[in-house]
Amino acid sequence: MSLMFEPLRKYVQFSGRARRKEYWLFALFTFAVSMTITILRLATGGLDALESNQFDALGLVSLAFSLAMFLPSLAVSFRRLHDTDRSAWWLLIGLIPLIGVIVLLVFYLLPGTTGPNKFGADPKLTLTDTAETFA
Repeated sequence: MSLMFEPLRKYVQFSGRARRKEYWLFALFTFAVSMTITILRLATGGLDALESNQFDALGLVSLAFSLAMFLPSLAVSFRRLHDTDRSAWWLLIGLIPLIGVIVLLVFYLLPGTTGPNKFGADPKLTLTDTAETFA
């Protein structure tokens, strides 16, 4: 559960590596909160609340949440690509319609490199794991 909020603790840390679990739990968290806000907007204002150009209170909450999650989402995406031993420049492939999103999805689903790589230590290894290795 703590991995779900790790990107918030590392709010703008673009260096290092992020495990698949960290990335996908954070994606689940942001999706769940966004869906909850959307459902509340639908429940209180109907479809007109979503279609109108005017912001209601929940619209402002939605905007604030999206803005607050932008940098941690970007940072965890950088670190996830680093875990697969890829540069964060690969995010730019997402600008290619459909194909770019599929390529990034595959990268996010791939396991990270075992052991250290050029972006840092293996995030799966903890102090306990390394202590047991040397014991």
